[in-house]
Amino acid sequence: MSSWDDDDESASASASAATTDVELLKRAWRNEKAAPEVLRFDKDLVDRVREQIQLLEETLDDFADSGVDDLVVSLYQMDLDRTLFLLRSYLRLRLQKIEKYTMHISRSQDLKDRLSEQEQKFAKSCGEIMEKHLKQSVLSKLPYGYGDEFVTKQSLSSTEDDMTLVIEILHICMNCGPENGLYSLPTISSEHPDLICLFRHSVPEPQLDTFVFCKTKSDVGAFQLDDIGEEVVDLVADDLYVLRYKSIKGLVEGGRIDLI
Repeated sequence: MSSWDDDDESASASASAATTDVELLKRAWRNEKAAPEVLRFDKDLVDRVREQIQLLEETLDDFADSGVDDLVVSLYQMDLDRTLFLLRSYLRLRLQKIEKYTMHISRSQDLKDRLSEQEQKFAKSCGEIMEKHLKQSVLSKLPYGYGDEFVTKQSLSSTEDDMTLVIEILHICMNCGPENGLYSLPTISSEHPDLICLFRHSVPEPQLDTFVFCKTKSDVGAFQLDDIGEEVVDLVADDLYVLRYKSIKGLVEGGRIDLI
């Protein structure tokens, strides 16, 4: 058997192995795109896809040196481009969610554990940028010493106190406080409860009640959609459904349902 035949079989085997991983990546990409929240990062899959990309790039380099038919080269190049696009799109989708829900993710260890090491660094960087912006645009405008007091209370107080403090600062910046420019925390809480509610909703969070299209990969059987048990649906393999993401979240994470 010639060296060309060996190279061809090796390249074909690489392409065949890549197809399986690319299909898995495509499924992960669809799930990530349709899910309102950031899903768990599949490090093993991404690493395998990156290895396949490297193998395809090396194969194309060998083809260029061996004078392989242009049609064969173009097919391998198309496969490489498609895989690169899919991987970049998958990673970009995740970064967009992380950037949008940075504050929400930072409050949950479970959500932080879903991120890759690089994504955790990105989320931390986003949080630091937001903190720097807050200090420059808000805290630096406060009376001397008040910004330091805010930072100290931010690190020691509860989430509800954090909301109250930020609302107080917003009042100061908008010049809608008392004549001395300061509201006491009890005053804010008692006289402006609607503002506390407003701030709570101003932190972007994924809408888990969103309806999503999904397809079952296997028979699930009677599945309870709510906590009460009044909504039950029979999930059959390969059937399509439109359900609330919150109800099927566990099935998506377990790989029993694919989002479309």
